[in-house]
Amino acid sequence: MKKIHAAPLALALLPGVAMAGGVDRSGQTLGALFEEGTYAEFSIGHVSPDVSGTALGVGSGDMVGSHLQLGAAYKRDINDQLSFALIFDQPFGADVDYPAGTGYVFQGAQAELNSNAITGVLRYKFNQNFSVYGGVRLQTMEAEVSIPVFGNYAASGDRDESFGYLVGVAYERPDIAMRIALTYFSEVDHDVDTVETGGGLPAGLSSTTAINTPQAVNLDFQTGIAKDTLLFGGVRWVEWSKFNISPTFYTGTLIGRPLVSFTDDRYTYTLGVGRKFNENWSGSVSVSYEETLGGFQSNLSPQDGRLGLTIGAKYKQGNMSVSGGVNVTRVGSAQTVVSQAPFATSQFGDNTSVGVGIKVGYHF
Repeated sequence: MKKIHAAPLALALLPGVAMAGGVDRSGQTLGALFEEGTYAEFSIGHVSPDVSGTALGVGSGDMVGSHLQLGAAYKRDINDQLSFALIFDQPFGADVDYPAGTGYVFQGAQAELNSNAITGVLRYKFNQNFSVYGGVRLQTMEAEVSIPVFGNYAASGDRDESFGYLVGVAYERPDIAMRIALTYFSEVDHDVDTVETGGGLPAGLSSTTAINTPQAVNLDFQTGIAKDTLLFGGVRWVEWSKFNISPTFYTGTLIGRPLVSFTDDRYTYTLGVGRKFNENWSGSVSVSYEETLGGFQSNLSPQDGRLGLTIGAKYKQGNMSVSGGVNVTRVGSAQTVVSQAPFATSQFGDNTSVGVGIKVGYHF
């Protein structure tokens, strides 16, 4: 067991290769913080969902666009007890594009939500077993939407920057490659300058839309279970029940409810096994799961639960490593409300998402 080393084995999920609940994308991973010595990495993922539904006998067509997901990190030791990491990720996002010409009630509707974050984290090791860490996150957020069915309603939100923070604690047993890390991420409050047009407005309405990305908690673990074999996984909780996007005219006058909101928090569970085959190659397989909760979902995020499988491989040569992974996710069936009077719903089901990713890491 003492010959197990966490670094060459721990090939966890690559950021951005799996479709997740709410508008979650990166999972806010801090893996680079625990690398040995001075380390840098860059990752890129591509996610291609296939999500469609039917309302009143008319199909929506595939209404979720593909997207790229970028990530990068730099970690360095200050001394034997202190280290820091700078991490770039794209934590939240959405890309909705209902095809035109289908006859579906929301045909031609589009929505896009983008975020970027840079996190600085400082870690203090009390000894080889216990450490604490904390940091500050600078996050940007911008959004836009166009819904032809509501009198050609459109809203455009400028980019806003705001700060959040994170704190965490970790326990490690290097002799068996064990690490348990618990991290809390605060919500980040954005005030997005918004211009709304159409929908019966005589002219564009300028206002401020509050978009508060939710607080979250990550519990990550790994441990050696046999020579050159690692068990890893985690639980992520996100407070989606308090997330909403409510432009002033859309929510207050036109429709009377938020543009985007979620009724429940989400727990995401991950469990996997990594195996080192030789000095150069290792691989992993993992399963991720979100419970189907029922109720009505947003027309801009019509999914409820998921079950995903990720297969990964890692090649290490000298100080450089290259990791790759493929994720296939079954997107949970969902119901949405497409009209209030007369009341009508849409049914989304038998949907999937495929993601691929690659990460390059280097120890200096």
